[in-house]
Amino acid sequence: MSNPPAQREFFLDSIRAWLMLLGIPFHVSLLYSSHQWHVNSAEASDWLTLFNDFIHAFRMQVFFVISGYFSWMLYLRYSPGHWWKVRVERVGIPMLTAIPLLTLPQFLMLQFVGAREPNWSQLSGYQKYNTLVWELISHLWFLLVLTILTTIGLILFQKMKQAPVRERNFSLLSLSVIFLGLGIGWAALRRLLLILWPPVLSDGLFNFAVMQTLMYLPFFILGAVAFKYPTLKARFITPSPACYVGSLLAFIAYVANQHYGSGEGWMYEREAVITMLMGLWMTNVVFSLGHRLLNFHSPRVTYFVNASLFIYLVHHPLTLFFGAYIMPHIRSNTLGFVVGLAFVMVIATLLYELHLRVPLLRFLFSGKPQKKKAEPATSGAR
Repeated sequence: MSNPPAQREFFLDSIRAWLMLLGIPFHVSLLYSSHQWHVNSAEASDWLTLFNDFIHAFRMQVFFVISGYFSWMLYLRYSPGHWWKVRVERVGIPMLTAIPLLTLPQFLMLQFVGAREPNWSQLSGYQKYNTLVWELISHLWFLLVLTILTTIGLILFQKMKQAPVRERNFSLLSLSVIFLGLGIGWAALRRLLLILWPPVLSDGLFNFAVMQTLMYLPFFILGAVAFKYPTLKARFITPSPACYVGSLLAFIAYVANQHYGSGEGWMYEREAVITMLMGLWMTNVVFSLGHRLLNFHSPRVTYFVNASLFIYLVHHPLTLFFGAYIMPHIRSNTLGFVVGLAFVMVIATLLYELHLRVPLLRFLFSGKPQKKKAEPATSGAR
C-alpha cells in the first residue's frame, strides 16, 4: 500500500537540476584548466581553473544529500521491494544505456584523436579491462554509486523506519565534528590501502564501487535524516553565517591543496577531509539560497528538471568533441569557454528534444516505463 506523496518542494528539484547541469561548465572549464584531462588547451586559464575547482569542491556532496532526501521520501511511499526496483531502474537503465551509446563512442573517438589514451595493443588483459572500466564508467560513476547506495538503503532505511521518531537537537557544530571524523576515517582507509595493497587504488571498479560509495554514503544518509527530522532540514534552509564563512575557508584550503599538494604525498587524504566538511557546510549555503530564490513553480525550471539527467549524460562526449576538434581553433580561453558552453548546451538540448520523440530512447534514458495513450472510446455495437 502506497503512502500519499509529500508536498512538492520546488527548490530541491531546482537545486538537483542545477547541480546536474553544473557538470557542463565544470567539464568545459576543465578543458581550459591546469588540471590534466583527456584534452587540454595549449595554455591554462587561471580563472577557469579556480572556477573548475569551486564546482568540484562541493557539487556532488550536495547532490547526494538531495538524492538521500528524495530516496527516503519515496521509501515511505512504497514497499521496500518496489522502492528498490523503481530506484534501480531509474539510475541503472540510463547507466547501462549510456555505456554503448555514449561512453564507448567517446572512448573510440579519444583513441582516434590520440588524446593521451594508452596504446591498446600494448596493454595486458587486466590493463585493457581496467582501462575500459575507467573510461566507460568514469562519467557515469554517480549512477553506479546511487545503485549501490539504494541497495544499502534497503537495510539502513528499514532500521531508520523502525527507530522511534523523536525530536533531536541537531547542531551544525556536532555534525561538523562527525563529518570531520568521517573524512579522517576515509583518509586513513586510503592510506592503509596505499601501504598494504597499492594496486587496488588504481583499480577502476574498486575506486567507483567502494571508495566513492564510502565517500558519499554519509551525505546520502544525511539527506534521508533531513527528511525524517524536520528540525535538521530547518537548519539547512536557515542561513548560517558560520557555514558561509566555513565554506569559504574550506574552499581556500581545497585550492591550496590542489595546487601545492602532491598525489604522491597526502593530497588525496587532505582533500577527503576538506570536501567532507565543505560538503556539509555548502549544503546549508545551497539549501538556504535555494529555499529563498528557487522555491516556486516554473514551467521553464520544470523542463530542465526533467531534462537535466539526459543533458548531463550526453554533454560529456560533446565536450570532448569540442575540445578535440573546435577548441584548437579558438585562441582566447574565455571566448572558447563561452563558445564551448553554447555548443554543448544547444546540441544537448536538441538531442533531448529528439529523444523525447522516440519512446524507446525515452525509456532507456529515464528508466521510466512509457504510459500508453488511452484509446478513444467508441460508441455502438459492432
